[in-house]
Formats: sequence, C-alpha cells, structure tokens
Amino acid sequence: MKDLISHIPSDASIEDIQYYLYVLEKIRRGQADIRDGKCFSDKEAKERLSKWLYS
Repeated sequence: MKDLISHIPSDASIEDIQYYLYVLEKIRRGQADIRDGKCFSDKEAKERLSKWLYS
C-alpha cells in the first residue's frame, strides 16, 4: 500500500484512486492470462476483429 500511495498525486480524488486500482487489476489479470496462454496472436486478433470492423 505504501508503494501504491507514493505514486498517487496528492490532489487525487477517491475516484482517481479507484480508477488507478481498477486499471492495475486489469493489467495483472491480463498478464496472468498471457502467462496461462489465454490470449490471441496478432493474426488471430486481426481475423476476429475483421468480422466486426469490415463487414
């Protein structure tokens, strides 16, 4: 917590802090998914997105 608090500006609101924690958790989950192989290659992602973007 000390490390977290030391990186937050002194004028941050509670909402700012909540958003910061939210983003950190999303990053941690994404990193865990990558470690666990739960991700798509660039090619796979482009193929999946092309169905939405170019249809």
